[in-house]
Amino acid sequence: MPEFTIDADIRRASTLPANFYTDEQFFNMSRERIFTLSWHLVGTQDEVRNLKPVTLLEDFLDEPLLLVENKGAIKCFSNVCTHRGKILVDEPCLAGLIRCGYHGRRFSLDGKFVSMPEFEGVENFPSVADDLPQIPLERWGRFLFSSISPAAPLNEFLGPVAASIDINEYSDARLVSNKLYSIDAHWALYCENYLEGFHIPFVHHSLNKVVDYGTYSTDLYRYSSVQTGYEPDGTLAGTYLFIFPNLMFNFYPWGISVNIVRPVSSSSSVIEYFTYVSDDSKFGSGAGADLERVELEDEAVVESVQHGIRSRFYDRGRYSPSKEKGTHHFHRLIAEFLG
Repeated sequence: MPEFTIDADIRRASTLPANFYTDEQFFNMSRERIFTLSWHLVGTQDEVRNLKPVTLLEDFLDEPLLLVENKGAIKCFSNVCTHRGKILVDEPCLAGLIRCGYHGRRFSLDGKFVSMPEFEGVENFPSVADDLPQIPLERWGRFLFSSISPAAPLNEFLGPVAASIDINEYSDARLVSNKLYSIDAHWALYCENYLEGFHIPFVHHSLNKVVDYGTYSTDLYRYSSVQTGYEPDGTLAGTYLFIFPNLMFNFYPWGISVNIVRPVSSSSSVIEYFTYVSDDSKFGSGAGADLERVELEDEAVVESVQHGIRSRFYDRGRYSPSKEKGTHHFHRLIAEFLG
């Protein structure tokens, strides 16, 4: 697919073509070739008390999973009965086993088939095909990640930043907000906007007053990138971790905000936004003081881009070598995963 080839040299490279964002074929291709191979945030360790159903990227991958806490360990299984496909667990609950409400098939908390009524005489039964498929699950601090078929282990997706940030410092941070934003824009356009500070002086006038644009930096890793911003007095304003293809962890002096970009269609997405506070005395100050305003400003400009890329007169753009390294890196990963 030559149109998705991005030159490794940012000085020569052009962006992804406009049809990547407008063609449903490429949107659907991204689902299987990018998102099934990536890691996705499915919750926090403290949220799982025995059985907790989750959906991996609702409205897109839409994969029903079941987080199971048993004797202090958490595993992830398919939440679909191996008999006739019914969803097994609809709400978080406490139970000593997993029982299907359709025909009574039962599974242990290790996902193993236990029993099934009215199956006497069935040959070669039960087999491993009757057990619940176990889904990859990894943890970073309190945060739980799952993947349908990961291209690499989670620590490779996180990159060296996993060692440089003491994620356990935030183990007691309180979840104070969980918001959903619906936007009329392709998922990748939202991510691209996040991946460069180039737009800050032009779009975020209030943020530009507390972040020294001249010292804003971007570091690239295999499947992730880290942007760092400082206040005018040299104090760290924020560290912004992007995990390919759609996950953002934003570290502030007061705690963490997390953005999950959920694709809906080639022209719409849902942004799920979590705020965790570890230091109330610093909350509401600095670069993370007015996240709602910054979010709405970002959404407005991204929706404008979504409109613009449908123009008959636009196809590709070029990159600023000093300010758009993160976006260039992101496009190269998209091209790589699409093949």
